[in-house]
Amino acid sequence: MDGFRALAHVGPYETRLISRRGNVYKRLTDLAAAIHIELDCEAVVDGEIVCLDQRAGRSSMTCCGGADRQSSYAFDLLWLDGEDLRSRPLLERKRLLRQIVPPQPSVMLYATHIDRNGVKFYRPACAQDRGARQVLTAILVTAIWLVAF
Repeated sequence: MDGFRALAHVGPYETRLISRRGNVYKRLTDLAAAIHIELDCEAVVDGEIVCLDQRAGRSSMTCCGGADRQSSYAFDLLWLDGEDLRSRPLLERKRLLRQIVPPQPSVMLYATHIDRNGVKFYRPACAQDRGARQVLTAILVTAIWLVAF
């Protein structure tokens, strides 16, 4: 995946997509509105905004202004209906996330995880796809950040 890291803040009246630096992605209001319609809860979802290039069969950062489909790959659930979930184990948060991500087709996609053999997966993924390396590194950095603070 090659895209933009974002937190989806799903509130009672609107959804905002927020960057790591705390800026609202103003050019992605259609995606935020679609996420808001599809999720039937209040939540903070950590994920990656990608633009699925139908012709190439992969994601691309360069198409986000074009006609290709904008989507959000959700990989963590930090807050749900008034409850802070950050202290819960990742697998429990992933289970809850799986329950709120709508069935396909949807603009929000559930990012599966690998429960074991992470190093065996990481090396070939990095060799094959620069985008996979970026996403995996972002996830690892976030995990380290959450543990450190």
